[in-house]
Amino acid sequence: MNRSIVFALALIIPFALSQSSALAQNQGFEKKTYNYSEWTKGRFAEAVTVVNPGKWIFLGGIGPEQEGDGTILHKGDFQAQCVYAWQKIKKLLAEQGATVNDIVKTTTYVTDIRHFALLGKCRAEAIPGAELSAGTLLNVSQLAWPDMAVEIDVIAVTAK
Repeated sequence: MNRSIVFALALIIPFALSQSSALAQNQGFEKKTYNYSEWTKGRFAEAVTVVNPGKWIFLGGIGPEQEGDGTILHKGDFQAQCVYAWQKIKKLLAEQGATVNDIVKTTTYVTDIRHFALLGKCRAEAIPGAELSAGTLLNVSQLAWPDMAVEIDVIAVTAK
């Protein structure tokens, strides 16, 4: 290849890359939540859209496992397990530069659907004032470890 062409490419490529990065940053970040059914309002978002996301954060299987050794905490106490799981979620999001306002999707697994009302109360207390995310609730026969009553997967998106 001709030396002048190589030299020109060496100058043009870094410039083009820097311009495309700057262009992407200037396009902005937008997260919107939507509810189409009256009964879903205040419970969860039926749809969440994210335009030009910068960073996706996936938290998998957050439950009542003690952070140090994985011991299941609050055996037999659904509410305490749920509160502890949300404390861990907030901590893990913070470590990634995110908050509960950045959550776009949760998948919650419970071993007893009779705790549905407690789950709603726990979530509302854990994320007061936060935008609701899209969510799925599943009743399962057992979670990863005996004595776990709740486990929550989280997807969050931040602007950077």
